[in-house]
Amino acid sequence: MAAIEDSSEIDGLLILINTVGGDVEAGLAIAEMIGSLSKPTVSLVLGGSHSIGVPLAVSANYSFIVPTATMIIHPVRMNGTVIGVTQTFEYFEKIQDRIIKFVVNHSGITYPDFKNLMLATNQLAKDVGSILVGDETVKLKIINEVGGIKEALAKINEMIDASERN
Repeated sequence: MAAIEDSSEIDGLLILINTVGGDVEAGLAIAEMIGSLSKPTVSLVLGGSHSIGVPLAVSANYSFIVPTATMIIHPVRMNGTVIGVTQTFEYFEKIQDRIIKFVVNHSGITYPDFKNLMLATNQLAKDVGSILVGDETVKLKIINEVGGIKEALAKINEMIDASERN
């Protein structure tokens, strides 16, 4: 990201996302770096943008999702971890709050609405969270628009042209 920001040869960044999620700290760090670039950025969610992929998708200046792509929004958890003390629970809550605030600050969804999606108990069997498909993410104001590579490339080029005029 630093090389992209520093390069006079790179005018913008198109981020293609297809992830089941992963490390929360690494994902949030990458999302923060994308969100702080001064160059135009556009994200395109393809197959899925699950878990920490949600902050990655909204970190760009403008976001797209293909009609069949999914987002899974769920509470923070770690495999094999048993919450045995209050401090562990409080730590998970702080991480979760950081994620919610990032998504809210980089999209149009409200804090309560995103948290409700995260804690929903009616969509995932034996789990907590929400599965959203394509246009549902746009209706909830998480993603800007349904579209594919054609629309994402057109948008990044439009944004680059606009930044060059200024």
